[in-house]
Amino acid sequence: MSPRPVLRFAPSPNGELHLGHALSALVGFDMARRFGGRFLLRIEDIDITRCREEYVTQIYEDLAWLGITWEEPVLRQSLHFTTYSAASDTLLKLGLLYPCFATRSEIAEATETRPAVTDPDGSPLYPRLHKNLPSEEIAARLTRNEPFALRLDMERALDALERMTGKRRVTFTELNETGRPETVEMDPDDWGDAILVRKDVPTSYHVAVTVDDARQGVSHVTRGRDLFAATSLHRLLQILLGLPEPIYHHHRLLTGADGLKLSKSAGDTSLTALRRQGISPQEIRRLVGLSGNA
Repeated sequence: MSPRPVLRFAPSPNGELHLGHALSALVGFDMARRFGGRFLLRIEDIDITRCREEYVTQIYEDLAWLGITWEEPVLRQSLHFTTYSAASDTLLKLGLLYPCFATRSEIAEATETRPAVTDPDGSPLYPRLHKNLPSEEIAARLTRNEPFALRLDMERALDALERMTGKRRVTFTELNETGRPETVEMDPDDWGDAILVRKDVPTSYHVAVTVDDARQGVSHVTRGRDLFAATSLHRLLQILLGLPEPIYHHHRLLTGADGLKLSKSAGDTSLTALRRQGISPQEIRRLVGLSGNA
């Protein structure tokens, strides 16, 4: 018998959950029940300066109120930096990472004079300022304890991908809104030399989520459509690190009256506030466009 499917919901405790999070959590939880699978909760709190313990408590309370249950223990990413560093060290030993000492102002100045080339998130594509620094200069900067990030050398990474798969693009299986599987092909080069280890945190979202999905045995990754493009980078990392390939489902996003997706920073009505107003979990399902109990 094949193992039971494993799905997860992985919020960041840097603000209160809103209706968009409810949709994401319910989509994953409902799918786990339909598949007879397991459902995990992961707290993605690597950004220790913005994440707060009170939001973790609210996450537990909001999800329980929605009728969502999960397996224990809950994985807290902030307790596993050494695990993510081990993955980055593997890439470093393969010659696929390089130190970037560039400041935000230096990057902004360099991109101002270039054509508007952006990554899938809309940020200016990194101009590779420090990609080919002499080893002596790198050593001197490290001796002076200058802060640096580790960036993926995308050109070398794609060379390695081609040696391993015969292609410079990645593919993955996407379950569409009807549940039908589709094969998607994407170009990781759209991300350029992405940051994999931040200056302020010994990892990045891309590394942590890829490593955790693998070590938790997640078979189906359900998340919002805003993360669809990131799948090309995650698939690249999975191949380079020898990690298993999950099936993906990027669900629709909820938007406000302005047409923009709901966000914590925009102050969209939180689940905690709705709960205190007496809104029922069944009403939340209706508000996010889900019917019944899955």
